[in-house]
Amino acid sequence: MIKLLAEQVFKPASFPEYTYVSRMSEDINVDYEIRLKQALKISGCLTSIIGPSKMGKTVLCEKVIVFENLIEVTGVDFSDKNEFWNIIGAKAGLPISGQFSEMERFTDLNNQKEVNKTEKFILNKDGVINHFKENGLVLVLDDFHYAQEEVQLHIAQQLKDAIRKEFKAIVISLPHRADDAIRKNADLSGRLSLINIEPWREEELEEIAKKGFKELGIEIQSDIAKKISIESLSSPQLMQYICLSICTLLDSDNEKIIEVPENILESAYKFTTINFEYKDVVKVLKEGPNPRGKQRNTFDTKSKKTLDIYGLIVEAIADNPPLMGLTIDDIKNRIDSLLIDSVKKPDKQSIRESLNKLQAILDEKDNIYRVFEWKDHKVHIVDPLFLFYLRWGKH
Repeated sequence: MIKLLAEQVFKPASFPEYTYVSRMSEDINVDYEIRLKQALKISGCLTSIIGPSKMGKTVLCEKVIVFENLIEVTGVDFSDKNEFWNIIGAKAGLPISGQFSEMERFTDLNNQKEVNKTEKFILNKDGVINHFKENGLVLVLDDFHYAQEEVQLHIAQQLKDAIRKEFKAIVISLPHRADDAIRKNADLSGRLSLINIEPWREEELEEIAKKGFKELGIEIQSDIAKKISIESLSSPQLMQYICLSICTLLDSDNEKIIEVPENILESAYKFTTINFEYKDVVKVLKEGPNPRGKQRNTFDTKSKKTLDIYGLIVEAIADNPPLMGLTIDDIKNRIDSLLIDSVKKPDKQSIRESLNKLQAILDEKDNIYRVFEWKDHKVHIVDPLFLFYLRWGKH
């Protein structure tokens, strides 16, 4: 029997053949794979999958749909709404324009003649739809929320017409982004198959570690698997990253490792963050808006740091226990616990105003900076990898 390598078992960025975990949809007690299969069978309906970032939504599609039949695009692919069908066609391997030739035969009174006839063509919406139908293709539009609102509305209208012609499409987005263009679109009412992906439970994440290390012939105690699952922030992708880091540090491909030692965990967490590019993001958050020459109030912390309000917010988000959502009261309580008792604590109003300013900064930045969203009096962590980096990375 050929020994598997760690990189074959723990795969953070591609389909995890050996560590795939099937999950139950809690609302109707049916697994997500069956729900997606059923959704794709409903002719004339658009499938909408909503769930937190890095939760395996795309992996679910790859599990259910034959890989060769899956055509994936993302919201960031569409800066011009009029390019929608051209981009999809190009992803499916269709030429945008060109010409084709065919030989025509005709007979006159004397003899039979052949004429080579050439015609030009330009790819259009119907051509793309027919190609998808004829070849059993399914469009997966990932990170739909990254498209501009005007583009989202245009895409929704295009998909509404396409699904009536039995074009199969799946739109993936985040739960806290108001998905008005799809789920609240009156034109799509009654034409949606809705799948809400719940965050992974700790015991589900533990299964990834248990299945993977078993494939490698390595024991892992339940309490260690649980600790890793907590730090994975309900993300199977992060769980895969951490387990792969453990294997790399232990050199499991070359050494005979019997069991995962607990003392490797902290090193593995820190090692994992080497792959994550969030240093500039953290810098932007800590600096906050331009003070324009004004002196900010600073606060002394129990860890002997002197921080302003923006530094305190970052520290509060990173504090224990790791949470993907924090209310204003949560942040206030965490900030209070960070400060020495004799220091005057910032009030909720100043924290709220600072979060508003941070959100305005993030809105003007590239997508990688949009790591959290301050909305409805709550900080939503959009990217679990960012929070993990904030907790364990060097910044």
